[in-house]
Amino acid sequence: MSYPRELDGSRLHDWAARAVAELSARRAEINALNVFPVPDADTGSNMAHTMEAALAEAERLAGEPGVGEVARALAIGSVRGARGNSGLVLSQVLRAIADSADHGRVDGACIARALTLAVQLVDRAIAEPVEGTVITVLRAAAVAAEAAGEQLQEVVPAAVDAARTALANTPSQLDILREAGVVDAGGAGFLVLLEALLAEIRGTAASTAIPTGTTTGPTAELEVMFFFLGDLGTLEDALAALGNSLVLARIDETSARVHIHSREPGRVIETAYATGEVSDLRIEVLPDAPQVATPRRVIVAVTPPGSVADLYRQAGAVVVAPGEDVVSGILSEVRNSSAEELILLPNGLLDRRQLVSVERATHALDQSFTIVPTGRLVSGIAALSVHDPQAPAGVAAYTMSEAAASMRTAILTPADVRTTVEAAAEAACRELLAEGGEHVILLTGTEVDVDKIDAALHVDVMAYPADGLGHLLEIGVE
Repeated sequence: MSYPRELDGSRLHDWAARAVAELSARRAEINALNVFPVPDADTGSNMAHTMEAALAEAERLAGEPGVGEVARALAIGSVRGARGNSGLVLSQVLRAIADSADHGRVDGACIARALTLAVQLVDRAIAEPVEGTVITVLRAAAVAAEAAGEQLQEVVPAAVDAARTALANTPSQLDILREAGVVDAGGAGFLVLLEALLAEIRGTAASTAIPTGTTTGPTAELEVMFFFLGDLGTLEDALAALGNSLVLARIDETSARVHIHSREPGRVIETAYATGEVSDLRIEVLPDAPQVATPRRVIVAVTPPGSVADLYRQAGAVVVAPGEDVVSGILSEVRNSSAEELILLPNGLLDRRQLVSVERATHALDQSFTIVPTGRLVSGIAALSVHDPQAPAGVAAYTMSEAAASMRTAILTPADVRTTVEAAAEAACRELLAEGGEHVILLTGTEVDVDKIDAALHVDVMAYPADGLGHLLEIGVE
């Protein structure tokens, strides 16, 4: 099947219309995810409204406008009609597409440039960016798009896949998301936007599955939004001390849509009017929620997707799937993290070449980066179980390395089973226990009677489902 090499004005308009339809249809789903920075359950509504404003501006164009005109109209409409923090971020993505549509073309190279530019614009617009939010998802998509080449049919799928992975990892970066059992709402809305673009290119229906969540009741913090014309630098400096979630979504160097959460809305408004020209002022009551600090340390673990990856996430790790793209995945997580310290658990799923590539690429990082030599997935679990987030990085990594090294491990394949899986597992465990041991960990890629093994060995046996192992069981004794 052939796909377009670039989008013309008509197709860019159709993508915007498709994005409006998708965001509107999933408005409630995205709203239900909304717990950060405040659980006001309106991220889906804000993004849908912002995209509707963008489309409305594009539909005012007469005749058959070119792609540059459509892109610019989408950008202006979204900035002027932006609602909420997430809507302002969306407006900066559309502005980046308009600014990147060189020579009247929106092709793969343009999309890659636009996503990279969008990261810069959003970083500039948000006074205090927090990882584990839409900025993390946007950055992952940009990195993947830049690495994918220049073809539209390669760049957009790469961006979608990277965004989907980054979105799934957001709960590991923000405690408030993990506690609520949801992914970031703004990131989910951005993924819907990318999925709509991919569907437009392929001529198919978009199909992003978004998890649901719950929200909490309201309190008295206020959201203030307005359109501003004047000295943006002076305004940003003046508003910084009056609240949080400050965003300036710029149309150019002297005009922007401004967003801030504040308990002093009167001072915000007075400051804005004293600094420049204010229009389209809106104030809404917001619920309260704790602000989450950037994590000091992040642990990245290489694990196959599925239940074993979920196990690692529950233990507090960010997971990257093994394979040809594993180095890019690790580096993407490193770039996306603003943590001071990073620890990698390779779990025997990186070959020597890949390990060397990671070491070289992270050598010049400002962050502390340490590889704990875990040879198997069960070794990684042992290392995670002794991790002390309060200990210095060197001490924590040494303790984790000791725990991994002290675990004796084995794998069980179909060739090792002569009678039953339980009998083969018991025999393998007894061999590992010959030198002593108090605990047995089983990662099970098949059905196994754990109680039977536990009763036979007379030691504590802990079993975890682990699809995608490539073998029947992975055994660890400590």
